[in-house]
Amino acid sequence: MLSRRLAAVQSMVRAALDEIPGPVTHPGPIRMVSLCAGQGRDVIDVVATHPRGPEVSALLVELDPALVTFARDRAARAGLGGGDGAGDGVSGRIRIVEGDASQSRWYADDVPADIVLVCGVFGNISAADIRHTIGAMRGFCAPGGHVVWTRHRRPPDLTPTIRADLADAGFTELAFEAPEGTVLGVGHHRLDGEPAPFDPDQQLFDFVGDGWNPA
Repeated sequence: MLSRRLAAVQSMVRAALDEIPGPVTHPGPIRMVSLCAGQGRDVIDVVATHPRGPEVSALLVELDPALVTFARDRAARAGLGGGDGAGDGVSGRIRIVEGDASQSRWYADDVPADIVLVCGVFGNISAADIRHTIGAMRGFCAPGGHVVWTRHRRPPDLTPTIRADLADAGFTELAFEAPEGTVLGVGHHRLDGEPAPFDPDQQLFDFVGDGWNPA
């Protein structure tokens, strides 16, 4: 099940990279941030293989030290860095920090971002915190920025509400995958509305879990 989720997320990240304007109209790096990044494979494996990977500057935030070690090792093997921001590896294009992803301060130097991943989050926080986090994404995203997210569809299935809340926040849905025979829900949205100021001092959510996987 988790392998299918990973494949869907990676596909949407690739699609987002394909859509971002080229360097003539998009100067500077393609910024990417991942909240609760886990093993980081949804970012690392795509950046390592996508033609626009050399343009990416990514920040992955994860609290579990074992997952942080895994992600740093995987990024280093791919020649993408993977350290804590010191610019190690071939180019330091991917940085993995050990920290509480619910604290917006971690992202202050990496937003507004072109791609934001909120995977494994919405299935482990309250409905109110989901709504709050979606609202905060307007401050995380550059104009036209992309959000890729996941949430299981077990009762109560909140994916319709999440999709509606994203629309209300100015995000256009580009894709939503809910494979038959699974409880997976994976979405890809683009900010076509107005961005919002980024607040570096907010707590996005409390990670409480609801007992279901995948998140």
